[in-house]
Amino acid sequence: MSDNTQGLRIQSGSQALRAGIELLSSMRFAISLLTVICIASVIGTVLKQHEPAVNYVNQFGPFWAELFGAIQLNAVYSAWWFLLILGFLVVSTSLCIARNTPKILIDLKVYKENIREQSLKAFHHKAEAGLSGSAEAEARRIGTMLAGGGWKVRLQQRDTAAGPGTGWMVAAKAGAANKLGYIAAHSAIVLVCVGGLLDGDLIVRAQMLLGGKTPYQGGGLIADVKPEHRLSERNPTFRGNLLVAEGTQSSTAILNQSDGVLLQDLPFAIELKKFIVEHYSTGMPKLFASEIVIHDKATGEKTPARVEVNHPASYRGIEIYQSSFDDGGSHLKLRAVPMVAGAKAFDVEGVVGNSTQLTNNGGGTGSETLTLEFTALRTINVENFGGAGPGGTGVDVRKVDLRESVESRLGAANKTVTKKELRNVGPSVSYKLRDAAGQAREFHNYMLPVDTGDGVPVFLLGVRESPAEPFRYLRVPADDKGGMDGFMRLKATLADPVAREQAVRRYVAQAIDASRTDLAEQLQQSASRALALFAGRGMVDGKPTGGLQAVSDFMEANVPEAERARAGEVLVRILNGTLFEVAQLSRQNAGLPRLPQDEQTRGFMTQAVLSLSDAQIYPAPLAFELKDFTQVQASVFQVARAPGKNIVYLGCALLILGVFAMLYVRERRVWVWVAPQGGGSHATMALSTNRKTMDGDQEFVQLAQKLIGAGKAPEGTA
Repeated sequence: MSDNTQGLRIQSGSQALRAGIELLSSMRFAISLLTVICIASVIGTVLKQHEPAVNYVNQFGPFWAELFGAIQLNAVYSAWWFLLILGFLVVSTSLCIARNTPKILIDLKVYKENIREQSLKAFHHKAEAGLSGSAEAEARRIGTMLAGGGWKVRLQQRDTAAGPGTGWMVAAKAGAANKLGYIAAHSAIVLVCVGGLLDGDLIVRAQMLLGGKTPYQGGGLIADVKPEHRLSERNPTFRGNLLVAEGTQSSTAILNQSDGVLLQDLPFAIELKKFIVEHYSTGMPKLFASEIVIHDKATGEKTPARVEVNHPASYRGIEIYQSSFDDGGSHLKLRAVPMVAGAKAFDVEGVVGNSTQLTNNGGGTGSETLTLEFTALRTINVENFGGAGPGGTGVDVRKVDLRESVESRLGAANKTVTKKELRNVGPSVSYKLRDAAGQAREFHNYMLPVDTGDGVPVFLLGVRESPAEPFRYLRVPADDKGGMDGFMRLKATLADPVAREQAVRRYVAQAIDASRTDLAEQLQQSASRALALFAGRGMVDGKPTGGLQAVSDFMEANVPEAERARAGEVLVRILNGTLFEVAQLSRQNAGLPRLPQDEQTRGFMTQAVLSLSDAQIYPAPLAFELKDFTQVQASVFQVARAPGKNIVYLGCALLILGVFAMLYVRERRVWVWVAPQGGGSHATMALSTNRKTMDGDQEFVQLAQKLIGAGKAPEGTA
């Protein structure tokens, strides 16, 4: 409020009380509080707020996650210490205003016309000149000119100090709004903080502390939640989220707390008639809006409205904002495809957000009971294929996790390292498989085959152990009909020892002349051994026993190092030939014609060999293929009753006016002492300003010339 950083000094009370009030009302204390609030606001901006606790553990580790929770850095703006600091800042600034406002108001009324002539000569801006008229006439002329220039003027007649006669003091002032700017700016701080406290969690926390309200930590239906977890419709301030699916309505908002949620009953229900979303070419939403109907509980009145981002609807003092959108319970039809021997294919239906049990009767999952949780449906997946194609790097499918290669093709569309080629690869489904112990893996499977640049469309089956990890994708080649059936038939036939021997005999019969029985017998033994190694024996001690890795391990253990390169080429040729016959046998058993030996078949078989090898370590007995869906959209609204909003707006307006007044309005005072001298009079003029600027120097020169016809006196002159 002023240059003095000391606080309000009181004369009564104990020493501790006087010191506390002085500190609380001092400028240095208020600045310290503002600094802490700024630091806390930076933390609240950088660190995501109100995230699930597991997200902080995954990102920062258990120690820091626990520390963030202990000091509530994950909910800065509703933390008790943040609200306490705001409260202290309100008190401190209010005391500062109370201490300085009377002085400012008194100063606004005072013209300081009693200043002596000698004092005027000590000012930085001063001038003297002789005038031809009498002292009274010249004083009135000067006063009139100043008043015409927007100055407030007061004339005082008093005796001169140099001798007999009467002199006139002309006292004028301008720019009083500068001091009012101090009051406005500091009042703005109080108003903004009060508005923040009203619209924050202060009142909700007061109800929890004094009204017996407690956060709800359970699950189930909203209607079954007890009253001690609910806030009244008359709650003066709140800010919560409301999820409404298309065709449904809801009247209870969720207020997230650090240790649960509170339910806020609304005086109306929101019905979502239609959700509208438009996308950019990158797949990012460019517009989402909700066509809603507001049902008033008291009157039964129905009010249609449209809610868009930055265009909220308002009803009975409650603002309805479009926050985001979600799945509203889409219906899914999945096909379970077996990934291990003994599992059977079957169909399953579900709703996003629900789950179902998979038992022995449900499809042969062995003795293990799994819970299938339907987590998400995405109808649009725009991915970047800028590095794909013949000139691209290609995907090294021998990497089981496929992390770098798949991410380079299925990365975010905002990558700019390579040329972008954005393409919508169609719908995808996400689900979790949870075992009896409660451990779950997350899966993300695309509905349609995707050409990642190798010319062979593949189904991408993603899996990850935790949300902190990226998805690892198994690529299953699409058959001639665009499905996974061809690969699954091949996989099932490979697992049958009788079918493998039959395929080996066919391969040997085509590769060796029938008269060369000795060579045929050797080739049959080698082919049977290679095919059995590749087929494997399932998982042993948590490790796969088949695939290309098993063949490689066999060669390292049984073939001298010098001969491995040549032996490897021969063994791979034999393995490819026998697997081709396995594929032909699988089609024959299904009543399908043989595969033609063309480029398309060679691409399918190349990818199939690598996929069969990678499938050995697929961590689930079943993979679920999305066959059909009925999408149900849901809109997420933020509903808020914010009585402090108008107070904050008023505070912002005062802050703008106050800062403008302090920075651009200069307080100036002018004194002109006119005393009789000979047949005329003599004028002594001075100007004071709260801020020394070049404009002030020029203004004084112009005033001196205009009022008394003189320029500024040289420095140090009387």
